[in-house]
Amino acid sequence: MPEGDTVWQAAQRLHEALAGKALTRSDFRVPKYATVDLTGRRVLSTVPRGKHLLTRFEGGLTLHTHLRMEGAWKVYGTDERWRGGPGYQIRAVLGTVDRTAVGYRLQVLELLRSTEEERVVGHLGPDLLGPDWDPERALANLLTDPARSLGEALLDQRNLAGIGNVYKSELCFLLGATPWLPVGALPADRAEKLPGLAHRLLESNRDRPVRRTTGLHRHDLFVYGRAPRPCLRCRTPVRVADQGDGSQERPTYWCPTCQTGPAPAPGAPQHWRERYRRTPT
Repeated sequence: MPEGDTVWQAAQRLHEALAGKALTRSDFRVPKYATVDLTGRRVLSTVPRGKHLLTRFEGGLTLHTHLRMEGAWKVYGTDERWRGGPGYQIRAVLGTVDRTAVGYRLQVLELLRSTEEERVVGHLGPDLLGPDWDPERALANLLTDPARSLGEALLDQRNLAGIGNVYKSELCFLLGATPWLPVGALPADRAEKLPGLAHRLLESNRDRPVRRTTGLHRHDLFVYGRAPRPCLRCRTPVRVADQGDGSQERPTYWCPTCQTGPAPAPGAPQHWRERYRRTPT
């Protein structure tokens, strides 16, 4: 699933390609907006809000999209072949005289008045990469339900916006706590560091093509995607399990030695099909 840094990059690509230009092509391939034509309208901006994208047009309209698990926005030159997937996966096409933005597999796509943007993003907590970032408010949000597991609290976009499965696992490793530790049981000194650490991780990765959390040569991530390979610190095999109610794919990685707190028993049932990454990390 794209996380805050990935969505920030997508917003930058869309903004650089479209902002300040009039649309020469407008094609929405979803039934609700099949007859909508924005041709001739100037694109004002594209901004990220957590994992949401807001593309604003003159006339007070905003296109709200969310990439969810598989979505992507691709930008192509005038004569460039589209390579983001088969045509039936395209949900939106926005073209100007020299660039075309193509939205693939967008599970959330809606047009609304720009004055109504808060209806779709107003529930979000402080954005880790946004101008509203507020570490004190983010920490207060996380501690509102002290019995909730740390991993679930981090994924709740109402607490702070931009963290997904990768940063959840990496943050918990860096904090030395399992994702199943009740957030209220996190030692006070580590809880105070949490918002700043999350902010630094996303900030340092927002301009990188490959996400890195370790600072180590040849290894990009500490635990995410590494099961059952050895922990980079202690060499204990990294473990993976599902976290949550099974309604979404939430693979969670941790080191049982470096991280303290409750965790599923080895061999516990999982609600998702494990897909180990074989690319170098």
